Formats: sequence, C-alpha cells, structure tokens
Amino acid sequence: MRQLKTLIGAAALLVATSGAVFAQSAENDRFKEVLDRGVLRVGVQGAFKPWAFRAPDGSLQGIEVDLAQTVADRLGVTLEPVVIKSANRMEFLQQGKIDLLIGAMSDRPDRREIVGIIEPAYWTSGPTLMAKEGVISSWDDIKGKPVCGKQGVFYNKIAEVEFGAKVIAFDGNTEAKEALRSGKCVAWVYDDTSIAADISSGDWDGYEMPVETVFSNPWGAAVPLEEKDGIWGAFMAGMAYGWHKDGTLIELEKKWGVKASPWLAGMHEKLTYDNSYLNN
Repeated sequence: MRQLKTLIGAAALLVATSGAVFAQSAENDRFKEVLDRGVLRVGVQGAFKPWAFRAPDGSLQGIEVDLAQTVADRLGVTLEPVVIKSANRMEFLQQGKIDLLIGAMSDRPDRREIVGIIEPAYWTSGPTLMAKEGVISSWDDIKGKPVCGKQGVFYNKIAEVEFGAKVIAFDGNTEAKEALRSGKCVAWVYDDTSIAADISSGDWDGYEMPVETVFSNPWGAAVPLEEKDGIWGAFMAGMAYGWHKDGTLIELEKKWGVKASPWLAGMHEKLTYDNSYLNN
C-alpha cells in the first residue's frame, strides 16, 4: 500500500507540473524532444474499432486516439497518429518511429524487456471467441478445428496449446473476421472488449461471444525502454493515473458504446480514494 501511495503521489505531482518546468531539466529527454518538435507521434491500431480505426474522411478515431489527444493537449503539441500493427508496434518504439504507443498492447513480462510499459494500465481484457450462434458452446469445441486469429497476438498460442485449435493467423483483424464470415474458421479468437464491440455494432447479427474469457490481462501504454524511468515515462505514468482519477476512461466507454467495465469503475474509485487520502 505504501508503494502504491508513493507512485500515485509522484504521478499526480508530475501530471500537474507544466511542460516548461520539465523542459528545463530534460536536456536529452524524449519529453523535451517532443516539445521542441511540436508534434507527438503516437502508435495506434488502424483497424481495431472502437480503439483506433478510420473515419469516413480517412482520419483516425477511437478510444486510443482520444487518449493520445489528451497527451498532446497536455503538452501543447500537435498529435500525429501513426498506424501500427500488433506484430511491429514494439519495433516502432525501438526504432524511434513513434514517441508513445497506445496500441491495445497487453502487459506481459517478456514485453517489459523490450519496451517501457506504463503503470497504471489503462484497460483490461481477456481472450474469448466469436462464432456463429449455436456453433460453439465451450472452449473444448475448438479442438482440432480451424480458428481465425491475428498475427502477433499471443491469444493464438492459448487457443492452440491449451485448447488444441488449428489457428490460421491473418495480417489484420479485418481479414481474420472476413475469413470467419466466409466459413474458413469456426471461430475468431481475440479479446472480449473488441468482440463485444463488434457484436453490438449491428454488423455481426447471428454471431455471439459464447465462452467466458480465460483470464483478464491489463493493457499498458508504452514508451521506449530507456525512457521508462526518465521524465517521459514519469509524465506518462501521471497521464495514465489522471485518465482513471478524472473519469476520462469511463467517459470514453460511454462515448464509444463499450460495455461498462467493473475493472475501470474499481480503478476510478480506488485511485480517487487513494489521492484523497494522500491529501489529508
């Protein structure tokens, strides 16, 4: 509890500090680089509704684009969304193509060795299936059968190793879902939040989410690994804390029609309480 309170207090202080103060002590930091450039490059998914996807005019929109915009607004710079894929998102950070990743990436120990995953997490999800109504009733029903997946997503391994499915991995979600629709697979394996959003969109009448998630996994924004313990990482920890405390994430749930998450509600209550406690 003491460690959590320390993190919260530090993050709250950092997020409240002006960009000018940060810049004075950030001679070689990503924070100063972004301020000097006047542009924040954020990696987001390009076809992952409602997280990040193309609007009719070609611009990117969605929950994670909105979160990226809050960061750019706080810095007083222009947002430049950069489309990434699950298979290359960490490489984009390593190669300096983006400053920040808000790309539906779950927090895993192996990934923490490659990029600087920010705490607290901003979302959570777990692997589940989408299938035609009545086709699947349990995870055991996919054993030995073709299941559609997206390249670079570790849910594929769960379907294969734990449940014996024959995963056919596609380059993107759109291709995987179209393969499901055309009958090439008996189900699509992905996270529960995106599948629930697809089903509620009206574009997938006759399909269902027939099984419970195997587990719940947090999603984290990420900065380059070498920036995790620097000013840039600390600033983003403060931003993530603020998304929970001020209700930004709950409001985005409502805006984009995502089913209310007990986890988000719990985080909002917990961090608001802890911050009040620190101030007393």
